[in-house]
Amino acid sequence: MIKLIDYKDKINLESAVNPFEIMTFAHLKNLETKKDREQRLFWKITLVKLLYEKGYTKEDILNLYRFIDWVMGLPEDLTEKFTDEIHKYEEEKKMRFVTSAERIGIKKGLKLGEERGETRVLIEAIEDIIDIKFGEKGIFLMNRIKGIQQIEKLRTIKAFIKKSPSIEEIIAMLDKMDLS
Repeated sequence: MIKLIDYKDKINLESAVNPFEIMTFAHLKNLETKKDREQRLFWKITLVKLLYEKGYTKEDILNLYRFIDWVMGLPEDLTEKFTDEIHKYEEEKKMRFVTSAERIGIKKGLKLGEERGETRVLIEAIEDIIDIKFGEKGIFLMNRIKGIQQIEKLRTIKAFIKKSPSIEEIIAMLDKMDLS
């Protein structure tokens, strides 16, 4: 039986060529830095930079990077520091692969897309309710509502319109809301 902890003093990053040495080192540094997030950040940056310096192929770098990223998890604020540092390093070295920063950007973009899709669906639902309840008399209500992008406000308006018996009540409610 082999324990990775037995290799703690046997791995030399300067001469490490074998990807398993780097993976083992990442695991050991993860254990060592459980209570010191700043040290974990330092070692994660060091290891990822090492991947570039060792001359691995793009595919190998991405696979090892994913492993290091998974093993050496960081809180969000340190993840941002990490991605900034690696992004700067990639720019200096003229290397561009998919980084945590790009993944964060992709994630934010997907979330924004979902929100916009939900916003569109809510506006369409409100239009349908207004059309059913008030017909052409409700068109001016839609002009006030179309510019709203906040999902929670649209949900509130939709629920209120469903319950409200008159256009006047809806107008009064909209006048009280901050629709910006």
